Amino acid sequence: MTALTMRNHRGEEISVPEFSATEAKNSFGKVLDTAISQGMAAITKRDRPTAVVLSLDAYQALVDAQSRPLDSLSHEFDALLLRMQAPRARDAMMDAFDASPDELGQAALLAAHKP
Repeated sequence: MTALTMRNHRGEEISVPEFSATEAKNSFGKVLDTAISQGMAAITKRDRPTAVVLSLDAYQALVDAQSRPLDSLSHEFDALLLRMQAPRARDAMMDAFDASPDELGQAALLAAHKP
């Protein structure tokens, strides 16, 4: 049997309580109580983990962890877009579009050599 492990909120690796599918079917209340008290419980079939029952707190932690990076990227994008729409940035972009290939090459060399 493959024992499932997870890291708790303190970063410690702990084993996940396991129930056979038959135990889960016959004693779902016990599985539910275990998930609520310990965060999750695994359900096995033929001694292999096949499903996990999560407490609402564990589920919410997963959802929150997943949405945080997206929220962070959204804020970064909004800030970048705001900077790009400023008059100075707009003028610089127009200058770049109007520049000749030689002027763009010189600007790239200057930018590459800036500390």
